[in-house]
Amino acid sequence: LAVVDVPGGAQPMWDASGDICVVFNGEIYNHRGLRRQLEARGCRFRTDHSDTEVLIHGYKIWGMGLWTKLNGMFAVAIYDRHQKKITLARDRFGEKPLFYAPHRDAFVFASELPAMRTHLSLRAASASKLALMKFFAHGFFPAAHTPFDGIYKLPAGHILTVDAVTRSVDTKSYWRLEIIPETEPSHNIDELAEELEALLSRAILKRLESDVPLGVFLSGGLDSSTLLSFAAEARPENKLKTFSMGFSDTSYDESAFSKKVSAHVGSTHYTEVCDLEASKGTVPELLSRLGEPLGDSSVLPTSMLASFARKHVTVALSGDGGDELFAGYDPFRVLERAKVYNQFMPKPAHAAVAMAASHLPLSDRNMSLDFVLNRGLRGLRYAPSLWNPVWLAPLQPEEIADLFAEQVSAEELYSEAIDAWDAVPSTHLVDRVLDFYTRFYLTDGILVKTDRASMMASLETRAPFLDNELVDFVRRLPWQTKLRGNIIKGYSTKWILKRAVRRRLPESIIHRHKKGFGMPLARWLKNWKPPEQESVPFINSEKFLDRWRDHSNGSRDDRLALWNWLSLSQIL
Repeated sequence: LAVVDVPGGAQPMWDASGDICVVFNGEIYNHRGLRRQLEARGCRFRTDHSDTEVLIHGYKIWGMGLWTKLNGMFAVAIYDRHQKKITLARDRFGEKPLFYAPHRDAFVFASELPAMRTHLSLRAASASKLALMKFFAHGFFPAAHTPFDGIYKLPAGHILTVDAVTRSVDTKSYWRLEIIPETEPSHNIDELAEELEALLSRAILKRLESDVPLGVFLSGGLDSSTLLSFAAEARPENKLKTFSMGFSDTSYDESAFSKKVSAHVGSTHYTEVCDLEASKGTVPELLSRLGEPLGDSSVLPTSMLASFARKHVTVALSGDGGDELFAGYDPFRVLERAKVYNQFMPKPAHAAVAMAASHLPLSDRNMSLDFVLNRGLRGLRYAPSLWNPVWLAPLQPEEIADLFAEQVSAEELYSEAIDAWDAVPSTHLVDRVLDFYTRFYLTDGILVKTDRASMMASLETRAPFLDNELVDFVRRLPWQTKLRGNIIKGYSTKWILKRAVRRRLPESIIHRHKKGFGMPLARWLKNWKPPEQESVPFINSEKFLDRWRDHSNGSRDDRLALWNWLSLSQIL
């Protein structure tokens, strides 16, 4: 999808000597500044403003130091004919996908799993049992896992080098999010908010550069409304186009809020009403076109939104990253209470409470009491490092062991999350949970969903909250600037972000409770006949169909597990 210097950025691109070749997916937002630095070093550019050519000269001048200089989203492959090596690199948060497979006779890499499996050596690649188990534990594949044995996902913020002579493969991290609070909690919050406001303005301005039409995804929530406010300020000469989805179920619908923000800022707003019943028949095709299983059912409305927006624009700004960086999710509100509960509640009493909660009437509504309470209580059976992974999990460890007929521990299923938890420099609970949501839920879940859904529609999405400078500022903030309140009255999320935009947006938008971009999945699946001909490797299909029947008759809420199974069945 060509967006910047469309005529000059054709790929693959070689340098003038024919020694360096690059293929590249993504955008480098600071490419103009890097170009000036390289020109000062004597580099001569042949294109007008192609960010691809910046990668060639940057590699020749800075070598492996190039990657830390890039502010953008990218999956890059560079072939160095002189050194006889291939280098793969992926952006800091993994906005763009990159898969690889070392093989006896070849080294295969691509941006999509289906493309990987067209190679002769990978056509018969078998499913990975451990990866599938982890998928049911997370709702996504934690890097470097993929559904297939021998095919890997290059982790975000990593580079991989292949020696074409010895065929040795070396993978290393060039950047890791390190949450190290450096500002005192007592520091003036308004001064910090002003600094954040300036960083947001710069981050969004960088992402407005485009040689094709650009718009904004607008849910009417804090993150998307913030983006629109700054983007409209940067482009006062023409109205930005904004896009949202509407639902007939009011517990999911946010279209009224998006219209309110659009009117406040002054955008040309478009709303598409999502007819979920009519879209049921498209789900198998959608899931198969994704190319890889996704446990997030909101990929359906996201893909519909992307297709709708693509009728008007080629690039759209997205609020991805705001919830993860600023502690915007509901679990952040209850962490301190969960810690106290876990400390003082005896295990037998906890078991009794969990049993009582399991008998609550089941509801199909978004984030209903029974859904939230049962998930919260099941997570508290484990150590704090596993609370959030288990809260998000489609299935509990013992359920996974039963379905796969293999004993597996929570420690095995969540090994990546546990290792990351132990590596966080800050020891505070909130900071460690922030790291989990950013490193795993965002990178391997949210960003995968957004990229695949938008790319299917030939729409490029950009996430200003993931700007290098902005992230570096936010990671050094104490958690008290993100959560405001106390254990008695409760906590308000995204506190510093709300302070930064308090003069830009209506109070009703800034302080309204987050809904999330979901869909009425529980009710939807109840009225959908189980696909009895579908199967997933290693899983007892009859047991899964029993779960579906229990869900359909209202005796069980298995919405997440059933969607995961559907998603896997269309790919494997």
